[in-house]
Amino acid sequence: MPDQLPPCPECASELAYEMGALLVCPMCGHEWAPGDDDDAEAGLEVRDSVGNVLADGDSVTIARDLKVKGAGGGTVKVGTKVNGIRLITDGVGDHDIDAKVPGFGQMQLKSSVVKKVV
Repeated sequence: MPDQLPPCPECASELAYEMGALLVCPMCGHEWAPGDDDDAEAGLEVRDSVGNVLADGDSVTIARDLKVKGAGGGTVKVGTKVNGIRLITDGVGDHDIDAKVPGFGQMQLKSSVVKKVV
């Protein structure tokens, strides 16, 4: 069966399904792009402003004030905590984090302006 979806790379469940351009595992909630393999994912290492390795789902704080351009503008203040980040490879410019910032909504961030919450 050539159309069979690959098992989840996190928990090896065979119950993966397609959701848009991603594959999703209903057992553990892991999302991945079809064609991603462990070698490609292992090569993606994103570090925060002090050198800590970041992963999907981590919590971070903003390390410096960020001026927000676009709808409404404003400034994201130092110390703002952002929960549940998602690492991306197709961000605008060199933005490599997709996150929901409290008070501002969904936005992309650079790893160089965040610090991992331990």
